[in-house]
Amino acid sequence: MAADKSRFVVSADWLQGELGAKDLRILDASFYLPAQKRNADAEYASGHIPGAIRFDQDKISDHSTNLPHMVPSPEFFAAEVGKLGISETDRIVIYDGPGVFASPRVWWLFHIVMGAPNVFVLDGGVDGWKAEGRPLETALPAFEAATFKPKFNGSRVVALDEMRGIVDSSSSQIADARSAGRFAATEPEPREGMRSGHMPGARSLPSGVFATNGKFKSLPELRETIEKSGIDLDKPVVTTCGSGITAAIITLALESLGHGRNRLYDGSWSEWGSRADTPVVTGQD
Repeated sequence: MAADKSRFVVSADWLQGELGAKDLRILDASFYLPAQKRNADAEYASGHIPGAIRFDQDKISDHSTNLPHMVPSPEFFAAEVGKLGISETDRIVIYDGPGVFASPRVWWLFHIVMGAPNVFVLDGGVDGWKAEGRPLETALPAFEAATFKPKFNGSRVVALDEMRGIVDSSSSQIADARSAGRFAATEPEPREGMRSGHMPGARSLPSGVFATNGKFKSLPELRETIEKSGIDLDKPVVTTCGSGITAAIITLALESLGHGRNRLYDGSWSEWGSRADTPVVTGQD
């Protein structure tokens, strides 16, 4: 990749040249909200990158809660990805449909939380791959079960009680990846039963500003985007969004810039906005 691009993002040219490598695992981590009117499983079945394994973010998650796609225990995660033939020593490339939407969450889960060292996001996603006429297949990949040995880092995951303390104390900056309208409460939340608005002190940093046509921005552009929102890159950051998926886009940007003092609020607005006892403010600030 170019020197000014994230070290965690790989190009379609690079991936096509690596297809078939024994240590390469490609994961289709596509995920869509109902409003997007796309079916990730159906799209995978109709044509995916050769060798790609379908990774369902809701299946490989914590099923003890009613919140969506929460971080699973390292034991459950290791068992499930082992069944998919994935080892922590593999080179793991993750893609979604539009490019930089749901794939950063799975990158974060494998790399930041579970400790796999060589995890990457495909620039441009499968939409870009298809638009460029690159190879596809419909056959399910054949693989043998593997052993995945996690190096779990739960400190990078923020739970509700700690998030309350962060909001009360302003001990960390909060970067919210939802749309500006949802942040300001001028647009309704897509999930029923949730208040509109944002946490006190949060900064609006919509996930869509980090990519152009599905391609992740350059490092200088990422820095400018983050600093323009009012986030100080010399201070700690907690990322949040609707349900913990697009928050990881901000995490990917921060890590790409060498900012390691970041954490992700896993419950995000699905948890905070659905409760009656959490403070919510409206407006742009």
